[in-house]
Amino acid sequence: MRSITLLALTLAPLACQAVQLNDDFTLEVDLALVSDYRTRGISQTQNDPAAQAGATLIHSSGLYAGAWTSNVDFGFGLKTRQEVDYYAGWYWQATDEVSLDIGYLKFTYPKESQFNQSEVYAILAAYGFKLGANYSNDAENIFGEQQDILYSYVGYGTTLPLDVGLELRYGRNDFKDPMFWSASGKSEDDYHEWEAKLTRDFLGVTWGLSYIDTDLSESECASNFGFTDVCEATWVASVSKTF
Repeated sequence: MRSITLLALTLAPLACQAVQLNDDFTLEVDLALVSDYRTRGISQTQNDPAAQAGATLIHSSGLYAGAWTSNVDFGFGLKTRQEVDYYAGWYWQATDEVSLDIGYLKFTYPKESQFNQSEVYAILAAYGFKLGANYSNDAENIFGEQQDILYSYVGYGTTLPLDVGLELRYGRNDFKDPMFWSASGKSEDDYHEWEAKLTRDFLGVTWGLSYIDTDLSESECASNFGFTDVCEATWVASVSKTF
């Protein structure tokens, strides 16, 4: 379970809507309500809504550090009801259209520390396209042993008529060890996921609607997460605000 409960961190351009504290530091605060908290295609809330908040302190050099949190529900009577992530990195903007974001991300789960893990990440953005990768070497497999995980993805974002934003992503989660078993007993060590999202600013907030899916079957989903419906296709509505 822990190996999938990851935040796909993708920072917006770091100057966007941030509050200027002084000549060197700015602060960005993000608040969101979502109808389902999905990470890399997998529900972290049993398909229920989530409230999320984050804050990022940004230096004029491009260095940044912050924290982000969301409620979670993994079922099976697990005590944790919260994910708290800490991150730090460097954002470099070569031109208005080309940027590089590299950093470190730590995931923590109060009362269920066995799910804690860390990642390093890199995101190259150019002319609306994104190429990203997150690597972890301290995630547990279903046998409680640490293993390597590489999540890689491609994305694209643009603005449609009427100021509607379009965001697309296709990703692959690749595990060192087999993690999923089909009804026939065949094992897999990876899966693919994708998302298409429309956004629109209205009444001072950003409204979003996403279609999210994975290529995991019900039996493969249940073999790792214990449920058949946390990996299936869904629509996710969201409302968010950045200060």
